[in-house]
Amino acid sequence: MPIGWIDLLRAEAVALLACAGGFVVLDTLRRRAAATPADGGSVFLFDGDRLIDCSPSARLLLAALDAEPPEARRRLQEHLAHHLPDLTDRLTQLDREGRVQMTSPSGLTVEASLHGGITRIALDSDAPGQDALTQAAQSAEIARLRRIVQHAQTPLWEEGTAGEVTWANPAYVRAAGASAPQWPLPHLFPQDGPVNLASGWMHAMRQAQVGTAWPLDRAVLAEAQLREFRQTLARTFADLPIGLAIFDRQRLLQIFNPALMDLTGLPPDMLSSRPSLFSVLDALRERALIPEPKDYRHWRKQMIDLEEAATHGRFEETWNLPGGQTWRVVGRPHPDGAMALLFEDISGEMTRTRRYRADLELGQSVIDAMTEGVAVFSPSGTLVISNAAYARMWDDDPGTIVAEVGIGTLCARWRAATAPSPLWAEVEHFAVTLGPRTGGQGTLHLLDGRRMECRFTALPGGATLVGFQMHEAAQKVARYG
Repeated sequence: MPIGWIDLLRAEAVALLACAGGFVVLDTLRRRAAATPADGGSVFLFDGDRLIDCSPSARLLLAALDAEPPEARRRLQEHLAHHLPDLTDRLTQLDREGRVQMTSPSGLTVEASLHGGITRIALDSDAPGQDALTQAAQSAEIARLRRIVQHAQTPLWEEGTAGEVTWANPAYVRAAGASAPQWPLPHLFPQDGPVNLASGWMHAMRQAQVGTAWPLDRAVLAEAQLREFRQTLARTFADLPIGLAIFDRQRLLQIFNPALMDLTGLPPDMLSSRPSLFSVLDALRERALIPEPKDYRHWRKQMIDLEEAATHGRFEETWNLPGGQTWRVVGRPHPDGAMALLFEDISGEMTRTRRYRADLELGQSVIDAMTEGVAVFSPSGTLVISNAAYARMWDDDPGTIVAEVGIGTLCARWRAATAPSPLWAEVEHFAVTLGPRTGGQGTLHLLDGRRMECRFTALPGGATLVGFQMHEAAQKVARYG
């Protein structure tokens, strides 16, 4: 057999012996833990911070400390530190000393030892009878709970099988209006839920015949303030000429104003029943108050798009209704997922806009019928309007130019098409002069030999009119030549 195999077998044998030795040590420690004397001592075995075994009395102590196995060592050392303040520091020396023993003034003895990585902590007390340390821990826990219950600002009580109050803490007594317990105590909370007491609103809840109550004053006050705020909003919205409908995150109607009823004709009882958004839109569709698409499916998709766009604050449309009305509909998002729709009748505004556009078109038609070329400038010297005769004379139609054209630019064009004349400087200065002005006129000679009469005059509001008229002889030559 090669030497390497012999060495490998020897290493495995050593490892098995070490494991066996560890099991022997652990088993010895377990037997030592089980061999706890009958005088109430407690023994704990820890592998690092992990509890691996303990005696029955030790289990009672851990239960009294409410210590789960993962935190058993920490809770035990915290509890023992009340009796032996130096215990934690001494336990850190176990790796060097191997064994530590301490006794408190009350007669508690703690012995800790370390063997094969296993820590053994044994507790013993000089007090006679049952484990005094466990009793002390239980008494401390009871005292702690009693202090918490006595100083709790939340009413706590216990009920008997017949529903009578059998125990209550001071907060319950104060809520009952008594300075000292008077038995039987009054039954303040006949059922779960909010209760209006003389001291304020409270909410009660029971579980296993134990009752708990907590104050609702802030919640009731907040609800009252919210109700008052809604009433204020309702009074404010009542004076708005725009129809308003506010839907919550479930898209149920929560707030509406009288203008919505006047505008849509929807009955108050229908709106007060908190209908859904689509129910309101369906009702508007039945009254022909929504632009009618080709098919209902397309309309539903359009309304879904409306909801999504309004949620993101992007919805604003003009609805031309079958009855001749025109509405502006705006959707706006609100906090907490709510949404508001605003309906405004802009029929009059649209009528005025159409009339204004018609007047502009009529005015343009009138000046286009004139033989005189006309160009009108704003007080800042920007071209506002010109007619067809102007376009023919100068072979230039400013209406085809998107950008604004100023008096300086046009004067440069006119100057380049005529013989030198001081009249253009006068026209340019006149058009940008503010205040009272006196117009003028003059004769110009085009480069092709024709003569042109030019006049400039002030218009209301600071505007300027510049007119061009071909000389009569030139007109006759152009007409009969």
